[in-house]
Amino acid sequence: MKIIMLGAPGAGKGTQAKQIAGKYSIPHISTGDIFRANIKNGTELGKKAKEYMDQGLLVPDELTCDLVVDRIGQDDCKNGFVLDGFPRTIPQAEALTDALNKLGEKMDYAIDVDVPDENIVKRMSGRRACLDCGATYHVVSIPPKKEGICDACGSKLVLRDDDKPETVQKRLDVYHEQTQPLIDYYKEAGILKSVDGTQPMEDVFAEIVKILG
Repeated sequence: MKIIMLGAPGAGKGTQAKQIAGKYSIPHISTGDIFRANIKNGTELGKKAKEYMDQGLLVPDELTCDLVVDRIGQDDCKNGFVLDGFPRTIPQAEALTDALNKLGEKMDYAIDVDVPDENIVKRMSGRRACLDCGATYHVVSIPPKKEGICDACGSKLVLRDDDKPETVQKRLDVYHEQTQPLIDYYKEAGILKSVDGTQPMEDVFAEIVKILG
């Protein structure tokens, strides 16, 4: 079962990807993890990726795709995998399709966790983080026992810069421009399934399980 998770930043696709991986005993693959593993192990692909990352540049599509294809060719992926955060653009999606075709494989599902922008802005701007111990809260859904104070270590909670409404909106704009076209790409390929991401997390997961069967 080969699955791609789609959805805007903050839609909760990473959480769902982890749960799918757990239920179906398949690896959850995020590009960040692949980059880190290859750099840590000093692979040729990792060295190339590190050159770009050290300069603050995006790793080119072709190299990212090579890293992903290398990862999904490993033994633990023989029963399938969940891709989270890749592909992000049409060229990446096309490169992945071509690479899989060469292996005589194809993706089975592209699952779009659909959440309107205003919900995401509200969801993200309600997040609070403890910079000391890394615990995260939400003013509505997971509030700390004492307002503004971390339950775990008693430090002050902050609204991180990347959770501020204007930053979130900027990330959403980039998403709509670059990643949204993937929805049409996978719809045309006949593998797109959409779930309502505004529901409680467990209901979103139940809906995904129903799709995967």
